[in-house]
This record gives sequence, structure tokens and C-alpha cells, in this order.
Amino acid sequence: MPPSKPHAKPQQEQKSAPAITPKYEPQRGQCPILYSLRNCPYAMRGRIGLFKAAQDVEVREVVLSNKPDAMIKASAKGTVPTLVLPNQDGTNTVIDESLDVMLWALHQNDPEDLLHQQDPNALPAMLALIKTFDDEFKTQLNAYKAAKRYHENNITECRQACEVYLQDLEARLGADSTRGGMEDEQADRFIFGTKESLADIALLPFIRQFSKVERKWYRESPYPNLKQWLNGYIQSVMFNKVMTQYELWKPT
Repeated sequence: MPPSKPHAKPQQEQKSAPAITPKYEPQRGQCPILYSLRNCPYAMRGRIGLFKAAQDVEVREVVLSNKPDAMIKASAKGTVPTLVLPNQDGTNTVIDESLDVMLWALHQNDPEDLLHQQDPNALPAMLALIKTFDDEFKTQLNAYKAAKRYHENNITECRQACEVYLQDLEARLGADSTRGGMEDEQADRFIFGTKESLADIALLPFIRQFSKVERKWYRESPYPNLKQWLNGYIQSVMFNKVMTQYELWKPT
């Protein structure tokens, strides 16, 4: 049986983003700006959310060792993703947490119903699972990556600590497969049943990161549902577009 465990401050002339924003009305002639870093899983999470919500943004690719002044001025945190929304009154709304970027985007437009809006219990359940992975799995993943990078002798233990969370996802992704019926067996599997959700796209970048630590071990690992789920995303048109390589942004 699977384990039971996982189941800005704005600047003076800026407005902070509320938890659920009204429909955004941009300043005429201006486009939202997204400061991003291609392989950062948090930035990837933000880009996926914006893509799924069909939100047009100007992507500014940066390197964190040489952050542009405009990015620091927008958010003193200096992290990616940072989304800058020009408002009609000349102020900016700044969102500098990846999950907040996703929620903002999907509250603007959610054509695939990733928030499962007909189920009042769905979003709290998604957010709880995402928080578990952000707070706990990511810590174990960082230790696992460090063990591989520095050739430490505890890499197996670090991987096994991550597997507690993978086993939960494996069970979730296969939860409906025993119900029977040809249609049921052929249905796509997602973390919250046969319908894609915010949780899928929020966890995707970190599961992808895990899969790259020990590639051979992962290919042979006993997680067929998880591997099928991840491969489906990595091979998708959506993922290829989200992972477009941009030139490093330089202010003009």
C-alpha cells in the first residue's frame, strides 16, 4: 500500500495582487512582462500556467547572477518568475510567486477547467497537495540532487525519501484503473482522476527534475503510471512551446 503521508511587498506605486483577482484590464498598448529562467522549475510552473490560460506576456529571459535593474525594481525578491502587470491607472501589479502566477492566470481564463470550478472542494485539495510537495518533497529532492552532484554515499536514502511522495502520485494516477471497462482503461490519468488539474501542471516541473537525477534508475523504476503521466507532458506540444529558448533579455 502507498504511504499515507502526502496526499510582494509592492513598491510605493504598485498594487499587490489579491488572492483571486478580477479580470485584468491592461494599460493600453502595454503587455504583461514575465521575468523568467528557462530551466528553473518555478519559472517553468509560471509559464505553463500562463500558457494554459492563453495569457499573452513578454517573456524576459534573465540569469540570476546578473539580474536586470528593471526586474529588481519590480520585485526586490529578485526571483523568477516575476510577473509585472501594467494597470490602466499607470501602476503595476507584481506577482512574484510561481503558484500565484498560475492562480492569477487561471482566474483570468481557464478554458480547460484546471481549477475544477464545479467542485468547491477541489481547489483546496489541490493547494494542500501542492503545499506538501513544495514544503516537503522539494526539500528531499534538493538533498537527492546534492547527493548525486557531490557523489555522496547516501544517494539511495535520499532517493527513497523522495519516493514516499512518488508512491502517493503513482497511486493517485492509477486510482481509477481498477474500475473496469474499455473506456476507463484507455482514459488519460491525472492526479485528481481523469481530468487534468492545477495540481498536475504545478507538480510537473519538479517530477521532471527528479527524473533527471538518476536517469537509468528512473527509467527502470516501478512507477508506470507516473512515467506515463510525465512522458505525456514532456512529449506534448504545450511543453515544447513553454520550453521555447529565448535570448537573454537586455534593456534597450
